[in-house]
Amino acid sequence: MFSAFITILLAVTVAPAQEKGKFRVGVGTKTLGTGLVWLGTKRGFFDEVGLDVQPVLLRGTPVAVQALVGESLYLAMGSADAMVSAAVGGADLVSVAGVINGLTQAIVAGKKYKSFKELRGATVGVQSLASGATTVLKRIFKKNGLEYPADYKLLAVGGGNFNLAALTSGQVAAAFLVVPLVFTAEEQGFNVLGYYKDYLPNYQLTVMSVKRGWAEKNRALLVRFLKGAVKANRWLFANKEAASDFLAKEIQITPELARKGWEYYTANPIWHPSLELSPDGMKLALEILAGETKLAAQDSAKYVDRSYLQQALKELGER
Repeated sequence: MFSAFITILLAVTVAPAQEKGKFRVGVGTKTLGTGLVWLGTKRGFFDEVGLDVQPVLLRGTPVAVQALVGESLYLAMGSADAMVSAAVGGADLVSVAGVINGLTQAIVAGKKYKSFKELRGATVGVQSLASGATTVLKRIFKKNGLEYPADYKLLAVGGGNFNLAALTSGQVAAAFLVVPLVFTAEEQGFNVLGYYKDYLPNYQLTVMSVKRGWAEKNRALLVRFLKGAVKANRWLFANKEAASDFLAKEIQITPELARKGWEYYTANPIWHPSLELSPDGMKLALEILAGETKLAAQDSAKYVDRSYLQQALKELGER
């Protein structure tokens, strides 16, 4: 039933990728952090490597995992810990590159809430109940004296602009927002209670993951995608104003906010120019996951395969 749903969602029958050059990518939210996939698609970087990349917005990593397993998607950008958790549970998944190598979220509360303690008994908006950002949120609330689910409720509203809309409408008392939506909320008078990075400065949030068996059979196709993604990402780093203007239009924010976001992502650094993921960040993400769930501690290296990205970089003449 799920496979049929995805087929309808994509409005196309899955065919051998080598014949059509199509490459379906699942993305949880359309934000600054995941902007490179739309940049690569609309500015021709994927065309340069002979691919018709088709981004598909799917709310939450669990849906993306099912789509990867069923090969309705070839690659998905999802939470590092959720991808590993799925792999430990039997899904044939492996992470091949980094997307968001740090925490860009902040916990933002409604205008009448000035502190965490005032959120006792309130509902907090998250992207999904099983995402890495949600796991970190619960850890931050705990450090501020609130335990889940005894002291507050969580509501999955979809992440990105969905979180901001839920906060603005009063559907939730607080939510986590990503940069630069944090700045938008501040301008509207909402209260920033704390940035994730101040609690966890080294955390791998989002990775590019694939079905291991599919990747082994389609190495050349995956490497082509990664080459296009790296080219897009390098252009993003090298062209602040043009990149900011593109992202502003694509995400529907002001150019000023897009520039502030670009500066935040490149300075901290949240993006890696070559899409490398952080081994230490992966390790921390899985340590936190183990602490929050019954999942045993995992060796993150077992769920990462850098060979595809290394080959892409080599073919680009960079290594």
